[in-house]
Amino acid sequence: MKQLLTLILIFATTYLMANDENELIKKGKAVYKANCAICHTVNGGQALGPDFNMVAYTRTKKEIASYAKDPYANFKKFGYSANAMPTLPLEDVEFKQVAAYISSLQPFKKWMIKKK
Repeated sequence: MKQLLTLILIFATTYLMANDENELIKKGKAVYKANCAICHTVNGGQALGPDFNMVAYTRTKKEIASYAKDPYANFKKFGYSANAMPTLPLEDVEFKQVAAYISSLQPFKKWMIKKK
């Protein structure tokens, strides 16, 4: 009985965490459409900024949120020669939401590739 309760608790926790992440991604997509889509594409296309599918492949959620929050302080660290991105008037939670959305675009990351 104890094992069954533990198993149920694990499944319930996993389900709730997945729902929270899905909600974060859904809200992040809305933030993207309202604030980022004018300069960034998703899954290809021509735009001023890099395609977010490629950003998702090379960056962590934390890095994405950090760059979006303060691009001027981060552009050199990210390997860009200049910064064309404006500072966005978003709340901290919105930066986390959009970072979750961008990260979700590429489930396999560059750092997951096994080195030979």
